[in-house]
Amino acid sequence: MKAARQPLRDHAFYPEGYTDERDTTEVPGGVRLQKVLAQAGVASRRACEEMIGEGRVTVNGQVVRRFGAKVDPATQVIHVDGKRIPTAPDLVYYALNKPIGVVSTMDDPQGRPCLADYVEELAPRLFHVGRLDTETEGLLLLTNDGELANRLTHPSYGVQKKYWAKVPGPIPRDLGRRLKQGIELEDGIARADSFSIVQEHGQQALVEVVLHEGRKHVVRRMLEEAGHRVIDLARIEFGPVKLGRTKPGTVRALTLKEVGELYAAVKL
Repeated sequence: MKAARQPLRDHAFYPEGYTDERDTTEVPGGVRLQKVLAQAGVASRRACEEMIGEGRVTVNGQVVRRFGAKVDPATQVIHVDGKRIPTAPDLVYYALNKPIGVVSTMDDPQGRPCLADYVEELAPRLFHVGRLDTETEGLLLLTNDGELANRLTHPSYGVQKKYWAKVPGPIPRDLGRRLKQGIELEDGIARADSFSIVQEHGQQALVEVVLHEGRKHVVRRMLEEAGHRVIDLARIEFGPVKLGRTKPGTVRALTLKEVGELYAAVKL
């Protein structure tokens, strides 16, 4: 059943703290909604007020049109134009271009370079979303948002990862078909979602493999089982997040748009 549309409220004619009876989102002592949105980087506070008035903002699934509505950004779920906005003040989201030779753990008993060497100053208790083996470089996501991290790595959500692999050439015309139909590995069949040749030069080729599963060394094993030893491997995309020009060993904060798209990818 479609909820009745809330009328626009002119704050000049309503007392401070006015709340519609059917509005269940108000949190006494909370933070004004437009301030929460502005601090999250959505837009200026004035522009956020306009978004609220236009009915583009929901709190816990309910459209809120009141100017001055107070919310709890740490516990309530806020969407703008259908995309969730990260508003909890203690949650952080980063992308790291992991260099070759770095292990995908926050601590290494053998004393090898690890993720903590790059992110320990950023926030406590960061989770790395999935892994990259020591000899693979590229995009690794890190966050302290445990629910998001768990969903991004769960195969049921089908979040795709894109890899570029340097392999010996030439590439046979049927390789893509074989990878998409499935390669038999010792732990079961693995299938690529898509495959393409990025570049061929002499006796080497650069190929692109996209898949949504995260078994250990799965890209290397698939290509090698198909007869193409991997010389170099890099992950360049994780869902909607792209590595872009981020240099090896560099960490950057995800944009508001990227975090919202990650939430959408796993239905949060």
